[in-house]
Amino acid sequence: MVVTGLLLVGHGSKKPYNKELIEKTAKMMSEKSGDYLIKSAFMSINEPCIEEVLEQFRNEEIDRLVVVPLFLADGVHISEDIPRILGLASGEKKGVFGRSSGDIPLYYADPIGNNPMLADLMLESARNAIE
Repeated sequence: MVVTGLLLVGHGSKKPYNKELIEKTAKMMSEKSGDYLIKSAFMSINEPCIEEVLEQFRNEEIDRLVVVPLFLADGVHISEDIPRILGLASGEKKGVFGRSSGDIPLYYADPIGNNPMLADLMLESARNAIE
């Protein structure tokens, strides 16, 4: 069985709710799919930071690692900062992750972007506000 590590990355914020949102989302993802070993990290302000969680993954028994940013749009963190931390060249989405027991594939996902599900969520939010 292939074990995939998934690092969910949030921006980080001084507001506790934003950290909780990322952590709860990671937990919900774990509950929905047993196919991933899911951990969360933050780009700035909150802990753990991306580097700390990458160190944790180095000792996990995973066959590949995917890094998923919980960001809406492509910005400096998405296109420059996170890839640099992951050791990816500009514009690259695939690389290698060095684990203590050997290298594995690394994948970097796109931000949420122009996903039709986002429109559905916003319409639901509007309906909830009216009710």
